[in-house]
Amino acid sequence: MTNQQEKITIWFIINPISGGKRKTSLVKKIERYLDHTRFEHSIFTTEYEGHGKEIAHDAVDKNIDLVCAAGGDGTIHEIAGQLIQSKTGLCIIPKGSGNGIANHLRIPKKTKKAISIINNGLIAQIDAVAVNDSYFIGTAGFGIDAIIAAQFAKDPKRGLKTYIKHSIREFINLKPIKIHIKSSMNTQTVQAFMLCIANTSEFGNRFKISPKSSVRDAMLELIVVRPFPKWKGGIIAAKIFSRKANRSKYIDTISVREGQLELSQKIAHYDGEFIEAPSRISFKVLPESLKVMIPEKSLNKI
Repeated sequence: MTNQQEKITIWFIINPISGGKRKTSLVKKIERYLDHTRFEHSIFTTEYEGHGKEIAHDAVDKNIDLVCAAGGDGTIHEIAGQLIQSKTGLCIIPKGSGNGIANHLRIPKKTKKAISIINNGLIAQIDAVAVNDSYFIGTAGFGIDAIIAAQFAKDPKRGLKTYIKHSIREFINLKPIKIHIKSSMNTQTVQAFMLCIANTSEFGNRFKISPKSSVRDAMLELIVVRPFPKWKGGIIAAKIFSRKANRSKYIDTISVREGQLELSQKIAHYDGEFIEAPSRISFKVLPESLKVMIPEKSLNKI
């Protein structure tokens, strides 16, 4: 990325509210554990919604080598969207509630270990996803997970407990939505509790909705969770946590490169971030469109 005589430039963007935990010690840990012989760094703290996006956009304009997202999936989503198809690479320090993208990329949760990956890891070219006029890195969801994302976004409290609270509440009142799916591999109309477009394997907290997904295969998985008796909810959840979601008779997996969706319910989430979606969604994989720093030993496992 740079000449050997030059230091690598890296900007750290810290989301102070992600995961519901304070980040007061994070700056000190960056200063302590970053390899200053290799890196010239700056640290920014986001102050409002969309601030991370602005900083990342500025980093690309200034040809900064790396931008590190210190936060959860929403922070990564905001920052990485500006880095797609650019020369600026992404690093991650996981500080969210679920950390689904970081978990898939095998980035350690401990700050010292995550910074060690920055010091000693390698840059991998990974796939991203274009969806209408936006992007996502990990997963997009429609149905119950979109409803949960909407409620989570409204709640002033963050963290895993808040997410679980809304998950239980929405599951009790769960009703299927109607989705028309069109792709080169499949055209069908389904009733579903949930549909997920998966580039990575999990939503977060090891909830692996698409255990076979890879960010290096130029493919996406459509995960359709068809209506099931609610008393089986625990059984299905156990399958997902044990990486066996693809073995449930209520869960269908369709591998595609691109496609269109027509939705009866106009809400969605991209990487856990709630959006008011149009009734028609077009999506396609963008192969090797994002540079990401990962552990060297993880290259063939993501």
